[in-house]
Amino acid sequence: MSDALVGVLGFLGALFLIGLGVPVAVAMAIAGIIGAIYLGDWGGISFILGSTPYDSVFPYSFSVIPLFVAMGVFAAHAGLSRALFTAINSFVGHRRGGLAVTTIGACAMFGAICGSSLATVATIGRVALPEMKRHGYAPSLSTATVAAGGTLGVLIPPSILLVIYGLLTQSSVGKLFVAALIPGILGAVFYGLAILGRVSLKPDLAPTTPRLSARERIEALKTTWPVVLLFVVVIGGIFTGLFSPTEAAAVGAVGAFALALFSGELNRQVLRSAVFEIAGLSGMIFFILIGASLFNFFLESTGLPQMLIGLIEQAGVTPLVVMLMILVFYIILGCFMDSLSVVLMTVPILAPVALDLGFDLVWFGIIVVTVAEIGLITPPVGMNLFVVQAASQGVPQSTVVRGIFPFILADILRLAVLVAFPALVLWLPGLLF
Repeated sequence: MSDALVGVLGFLGALFLIGLGVPVAVAMAIAGIIGAIYLGDWGGISFILGSTPYDSVFPYSFSVIPLFVAMGVFAAHAGLSRALFTAINSFVGHRRGGLAVTTIGACAMFGAICGSSLATVATIGRVALPEMKRHGYAPSLSTATVAAGGTLGVLIPPSILLVIYGLLTQSSVGKLFVAALIPGILGAVFYGLAILGRVSLKPDLAPTTPRLSARERIEALKTTWPVVLLFVVVIGGIFTGLFSPTEAAAVGAVGAFALALFSGELNRQVLRSAVFEIAGLSGMIFFILIGASLFNFFLESTGLPQMLIGLIEQAGVTPLVVMLMILVFYIILGCFMDSLSVVLMTVPILAPVALDLGFDLVWFGIIVVTVAEIGLITPPVGMNLFVVQAASQGVPQSTVVRGIFPFILADILRLAVLVAFPALVLWLPGLLF
């Protein structure tokens, strides 16, 4: 049996273990260790087992992960989500479907200071779902809107997933953040159009609400200054070169902590809960990174990426066809795995393929994260669908799923636009770097 075939079987074996309910980190570690032992690389696997747990948490560049996690957690506890929702709602809430569009806007802005999809869904959902229910919005529209809007937190900088992709491919995190701006805005626009199209076909899904006065709009807008300030300081610092991504994450974490403190929401109990949440999320990410490191060592030993490159060259297919096959693969995989695990399992294999085909790794990273977004809302294992169902208090999962398909279609259309026009991703990084 060739080494490359062993690599394919190891990859399928990891997927099988995940399908059985084995934690992703453990499944990747088991597949990697057994595969490396089968290849007879005892010395290599012994060294990796001894060094990987330390190497996965020690590098300075990896400190950006818990810092951005802390920024998101403290931002969630600062009460900023309600201010964002109220401000955007004051401008568009009176239109049919306006509360749903408001939810998308609030998710996009909160994602810009959070970096986590699940946290965005949970935080904005606590504000938006009761409001839409009070105004008579259909549960299928309200829950699906929150689930879809939460995916924007994965792409809009600062994104933890983009940070991890940058570390895996040794790409500039600053470039990735800049490159994600236009696709992130495009995602919010496409979601808004999906909502407006749906309510125009079925007006009873979203009743209209009273229009606020200009004075009420201005007062609501004033409450959003902490979010704007935090975003400008963190992302603006990276764009201008004032901060490295790690320094920006530290500034963002301190800034979010200060906002939570001055908001009056951060008592001793909340602080304790926030610290445990930061530790838990960071530990989960690092645990998956350890498992992925063992798995990737095995895959590199098999030469699987080089085999894929050779097969593609022999087949003579165009790079675009290969890219479309990769995207279909990601969408299918995203139906059964969370986005972080998908990226950690596949990027070490597919990034060399993309590079050999002439694709820019920054562009490829944005495409990969965009596809990972689709996986977050794709049945049967879209993580956001479960989070929003828990937050909706009694709405059946079938109702959430029924409402999500227009947003999946909007994501696929956005993906097609980004593939057809790479300049939408690469224009800003080309100006600033």
